[in-house]
Amino acid sequence: MAATEVILLQRVEHLGQMGDVVKVRPGYARNFLLPQGKAIRANEANRARFDRERAQLEAQNIKRREEAERLSERLDGLAVVLIRQAGDSGSLYGSVSTRDVAQVVTEAGFTISRQQVFLAHPIKSLGLYEVKVALHPEVVVPVIVNVARSAEEAERQARGEAVSVEEADVAGDEAVIEGEIVAEDADAPAAEDNKADA
Repeated sequence: MAATEVILLQRVEHLGQMGDVVKVRPGYARNFLLPQGKAIRANEANRARFDRERAQLEAQNIKRREEAERLSERLDGLAVVLIRQAGDSGSLYGSVSTRDVAQVVTEAGFTISRQQVFLAHPIKSLGLYEVKVALHPEVVVPVIVNVARSAEEAERQARGEAVSVEEADVAGDEAVIEGEIVAEDADAPAAEDNKADA
């Protein structure tokens, strides 16, 4: 299959900078670069158009990058919590995807789309994860995603405490968590719910 030549209208990671003419697979151009406005086909008319509009495109890019840098200062150090069900081993029943991360960051007051979230693979176990959010092709900010079974567990994880249940005492009302015995009281969850309502 022959490669397709495109002119990049913005920086694309692992591909090139604005104005570069690169060869890509036809499907990548047709399904990603062209529809998202990241590139145009490299023909004579588009080359002439790009040369005419280059200064304007570069000015727009600089303005968007500066806005993204200002937002990145506010977003830097953000830690969000995702409550998910998981087994005793810490494996999630399901997984955390880019859509989940985008939704929880948006709920924290920063509107982003799932296309701006970079996960090498879906998150499938409890823990703290550093997830990259691209506010602009040249501005990427790390966000800490705390995946836990409850808000209390998320707080313990954030403090650096291990939270996986290693053993459970089936005979009694006690659970052993990392060597520390925690008595389970049937009234405790109701009391905590009352605190949350107050």
